[in-house]
Amino acid sequence: MSEVLKMFARMLGAAAALAVSAGMAAADYSLTILHTNDFHARFEPISKYDSGCGEEDNAEGKCFGGSARLMTAIGEARKRSNNSVLFDGGDQFQGTLFYTYYKGKLAAEMMNRMGYDAMTVGNHEFDDGPEVLRGFMDAVDFPVLMSNADVSGEELLAGTLQKSTVIERGGEKLGLIGLTPQDTDELASPGPNIIFTDPVDAVQAEVDKLTAAGVNKIIVLSHSGYAVDQRVAAGTTGVDVIVGGHSNTLLGEMEGAAGPYPTMVGQTAIVQAYAYGKFLGELNVTFNDAGEVTEARGAPLIMDAGVAEDGAVKARVAEAAVPLEEIRNRVVAETAAPIGGERDVCRVQECEMGSLIADAMLARVRDQGIQIAIQNGGGIRASIDAGPVTMGEVLTVLPFQNTLSTFQVTGETIVAALENGVSQVEEGAGRFPQVAGIRFVWDPARAPGNRIMTVEVNGAEGWQRIELDKVYGVVSNNYVRNGGDGYKMFRDAENAYDFGPDLADVTAEFIAAQGAFTPYTDGRIARN
Repeated sequence: MSEVLKMFARMLGAAAALAVSAGMAAADYSLTILHTNDFHARFEPISKYDSGCGEEDNAEGKCFGGSARLMTAIGEARKRSNNSVLFDGGDQFQGTLFYTYYKGKLAAEMMNRMGYDAMTVGNHEFDDGPEVLRGFMDAVDFPVLMSNADVSGEELLAGTLQKSTVIERGGEKLGLIGLTPQDTDELASPGPNIIFTDPVDAVQAEVDKLTAAGVNKIIVLSHSGYAVDQRVAAGTTGVDVIVGGHSNTLLGEMEGAAGPYPTMVGQTAIVQAYAYGKFLGELNVTFNDAGEVTEARGAPLIMDAGVAEDGAVKARVAEAAVPLEEIRNRVVAETAAPIGGERDVCRVQECEMGSLIADAMLARVRDQGIQIAIQNGGGIRASIDAGPVTMGEVLTVLPFQNTLSTFQVTGETIVAALENGVSQVEEGAGRFPQVAGIRFVWDPARAPGNRIMTVEVNGAEGWQRIELDKVYGVVSNNYVRNGGDGYKMFRDAENAYDFGPDLADVTAEFIAAQGAFTPYTDGRIARN
């Protein structure tokens, strides 16, 4: 070939390359977002009640979730896509003996094995303070993010916990922003050195920063709840996808779903995948060259018996479970029927598990002059199936290692506490009060702070209307007594003692003392 022809061929090749390059630049960009949230240390399969599920039931196909199934499902989802990411919406911590024993170490190991690309900080990541969160962050191979907080005063997190980051996938930059509940200081134990801020303002500030850096595909990893996610989507510009958590919301077309998957607010696609590893979210998003979402579709995939368990992960979880077996397999009681502790019940009305726990608390300390028990509904994390009750099941219901707290406050303070308890039922907040020794009527149609209609205390003369200036003895858990879930009115209580027995032990002993326990509700909490 002559030099002229060779030069012409090279020119044609270069032109073709430029044409292909230009075509690629104008082409749509597709991304598969795989996601989980609120896993709560459910490394082993769970029952339909979100509590433990034995190996025999698992073999019969009655169980859901578990790290081994998630590992398989993630691998299969990645094979369906040539461009995928895996995110978590927070609250990997807390919920079973695995967390009690290993803290964040096993979560870090499993998330690294599954190949997560990023997660946000959930409020339960602060349950054991900044130190355990920092240890987890040091152990994982991916960024952990939180935008709506000033951590500069907390030396364990300052300079390490970032508000946002940028990763590359399929030749494009993705901006990731973390979000955690604004009231995390009431929900967990972040310590006094972290200041939590408004989510809308925090997200917009990070969007502006990322946009200025040339990033036009922005994903918020949010542990703030479905309602807040919708508010963030409506109140910001530039957010393409919100991967949610905190409210344990199921989205999709199945029974019990709270909305569509994804839920679109303007051009922002919002997704969430319930909790406890029961589903793996799979969202397929298409962006145009300007970074705008042109299509968003998908569904949460149920992790039932149809998903095979990865053998290596199953073996590793079994190995990690060995130190826990003696404690959790010990049968402590018997129940004649399932004890209902469902989140969507215990956070809005009297529930069987709430009445049981509150009665157990009061029975334990009644001889100390205590008349009233208050347990936050958010501290109840599962139901218990009928039959033998193991300590492991009780610890799944009450995993926080809370202790009984006794104290004295006036009737006026009790009413204020109940007002706090019913103030956020619309959001499914954990502060809803499960009670014993008192009964009350409330009106959800009235404004928060003015919802309690009547309160009566059960005393020596039977049920009597509460006296606002009278001092009453109260039992709760140490989390609530120290202001958790908005119960700040208890912080200044008289004669407070926060170091009573573990709430799980008290509950287990109470059930055992009943013989064949029969779950109950008795109308102690009523709506007007």
